[in-house]
Parts: sequence; structure tokens; C-alpha cells
Amino acid sequence: MKTLLVTGGAGFIGSNFVLYWLKTYPQDKVIVLDALTYAGNRDNLASVENHPGFRFVHGDICDTPLVETLLTEHGVDNLVHFAAESHVDRSITGPDAFIETNIMGTYSLLKAAKKVWIDGPKAAGESAKPHRFHHVSTDEVYGTLGPEDPAFSEMTPYAPNSPYSASKAASDHLVRAYHHTYGLNVTTSNCSNNYGPYHFPEKLIPLVLTNILFDKPLPVYGDGMQIRDWLYVEDHARGIDLVIQKGQLGECYNIGGVNEWANINIVKLICSLMNEAFSVRPELAEAFPAAASAISGNSESLITYVTDRPGHDRRYAIDPTKSQNELGYKPEYSFEMGIKKTVDWYLENPVWWQKLLERKS
Repeated sequence: MKTLLVTGGAGFIGSNFVLYWLKTYPQDKVIVLDALTYAGNRDNLASVENHPGFRFVHGDICDTPLVETLLTEHGVDNLVHFAAESHVDRSITGPDAFIETNIMGTYSLLKAAKKVWIDGPKAAGESAKPHRFHHVSTDEVYGTLGPEDPAFSEMTPYAPNSPYSASKAASDHLVRAYHHTYGLNVTTSNCSNNYGPYHFPEKLIPLVLTNILFDKPLPVYGDGMQIRDWLYVEDHARGIDLVIQKGQLGECYNIGGVNEWANINIVKLICSLMNEAFSVRPELAEAFPAAASAISGNSESLITYVTDRPGHDRRYAIDPTKSQNELGYKPEYSFEMGIKKTVDWYLENPVWWQKLLERKS
């Protein structure tokens, strides 16, 4: 039986991981630590609130004494670190929060983990308490790829191009350093773009879905030909599980969907799926009367090209060969399955995302 401390566990990927973990390992204990900033949402965890092994703590990862207390009092043996500022646009207009959370927050967690697991009291003959610190990172630390470049591997040099990716790269290096210098048992995973339930509505896929339902423009940066590798969020959770269970200490593992799509093609696909949904489900027109373009089967008319953002990386792609060979990792959801499930989830859960849109406004 494991006891996990999951930072950022009320965010999109973190909450999906918590739901996955407690469903897969119902005997385990999971403590979620989340500051509930704009992207953190307790509603994401509603289905596990009454689980006997679940506890939520409203707090900041930069509060090192709090982290030390949680690690000690709950006997935590696995820390899974999702907490991060993650939106590139926000990092361009306000990088301070990214430096504070992504770099200083990770440093705070590492300090607490070292103090409790390595420097603190332990059983006779042990050099450290049994532990694992798993750090969740991004493919954006590798920079950008040309159209014909091979996909990012774990050996690709870091070349971050935004304040967000630079702050994540710095946190990756801190985690590596705490393993090599202090012997902290760490693993790191770098993932491609996630999609699925509970995705905050400012990100591309949920933004397009919700804007269609209000008949709002669908903003596409530049020519829309920026390419991303898309990964269904539950497959990401499954990949992290494999890293925790089988990953070699001190190693990094790329978790990707092997599923490259240009942004404009993603937008057009969602428009097509929404047109189809409204055509075969007449009740949707009654539930979403503002969705005039979708009701008429013409969601694509909402696409609007806007000025590209500064330093926009052209292409990301993950090579998951190492994870496949060492861990047996393989996505279970095809993109066709995953995007259909995502569209259906947003159509069936308007109360969830409408609350967020109201809060955002």
C-alpha cells in the first residue's frame, strides 16, 4: 500500500491522475495539496471526496514547513509533483508567477523531501526512508522541431523558448541535481499535450468546444500550422503509474501519444464533431440555444485567424520508445476515441465548465 502526496491535484492533469489512482489502487491513500489558483478546482475531485483514503489540503507548495508536516504526519512515501503554472500565453504577460511556482515551488518540495526522507529519523540500517519523488514535466523544455526533425527523445538537449518552458526546464534540473547530489529517489516524465475531461477552458480544445456552444469566434494563432503531439489524459496517468512502479531512479521518461496534429486541423475536427453531434442529437439545440453555427451545421464559420504569439514553437513531437521498451507503456486510447469522449464529456457537463467561465469573467 502506498501513500501519495499529489501536488496540484485539483488541476486538469493532477485531478485525472488522482481519479485514476484511487480507481486503480483503492487501498492506497492520496493527499492532494493544491493552492486552488485560477486553474485549480475542487469540483474535479468530487467523485473521490468521500473515499476513505482521500484527503484534500488547501495550501501552497512554496510553504516548505507545511509540506514537511504532510510528509511526516501521513507517512507519505510517494510525492507526485504536478503543481505548475502552465499556460504559455500567461507566462509571456506575467512570468513572475511561473518563476515562483515552477522553480521555487519545486525547490521547496525538494527541500522538504530531503529533510524528511533523507535527513530525518529512519529505521536502523537505512540510509533513507523508502520514498519516490516523481516530477511531471513537459515536452516544451526541448524547444521546437522542424517539419522533418526526429521527435524529442530523452537525449534531446534542452532549449526552452518561453518563460513557461524555461521555468519547467529549471525545475527539471533541480530534481536531477537533488538525485545526484543528495541521493533523493527521483524520476521525471516529460509529456506531450494532454486533452480530456476537466481541461481548463482557456486551453485550445476546451476553448474551441465552449466557444462553439456560445457561437463565439474560434481564435487560431498565425496560420494554425503549429503541430502538437496529443495525449489523452488518462493515458498520461497510466504512463506516470508505470514510471512510479518500474522507472529507474534518476531517469527521465517521455510519455506521448504518437499523434501529431496541426492546430488548425484540430479546430476543424472539433467543428466537424460538434456539427455531427448537433445533427444527431436534437436535444442539444435546446440545451445550447446560443450555438447557432453548430445548430446549422456550420461551426467552421467561427474560425478566426489572429496574430501569432511571440516565440510560438512550431512543432512538438514525443518519441516514447524508452517508455515502451523499459516500462511497457502504450496509450490505450486512439485519438479518435479520446477526442470523441472529450467532446461528449463537455456536452454532458456544462455545469462544470460554465462555473469556470463565470469565474473567469
